[in-house]
Amino acid sequence: MSTYYVDKFLYTVDRDPEWVWRYQEDPEATVEEWEKEVGQWLNDVEQTSWLTFTDEERRALAAHDYVWLFEHGAHFFLNLTLFIALYDEQYARERGPLSFQREFATRLQHWLGKDYPSVAL
Repeated sequence: MSTYYVDKFLYTVDRDPEWVWRYQEDPEATVEEWEKEVGQWLNDVEQTSWLTFTDEERRALAAHDYVWLFEHGAHFFLNLTLFIALYDEQYARERGPLSFQREFATRLQHWLGKDYPSVAL
């Protein structure tokens, strides 16, 4: 897994309400569009041609599979904050405050007592 590239996606999408909305409405198209429009840029003037998502990363991002992302090295905080942006309001309405955060913790419970997944490149 390219942790840098996945973390860059999580970070940049989470910081732009338009991207968050797009990612919520059509995750698969958003991942593809982000890779073309944002992902190839290293900074304001430099582009890269070698960074891409693997098929597994695309599938996990398109499926909002935050457990898979965590297990394969995505930064915990970046992963959590983006999915809070996507789900917190809906979960809070339906189940009460912090409902999504509790579900996130429950779905990662199998990691209790284990070493945190490596975030090495």
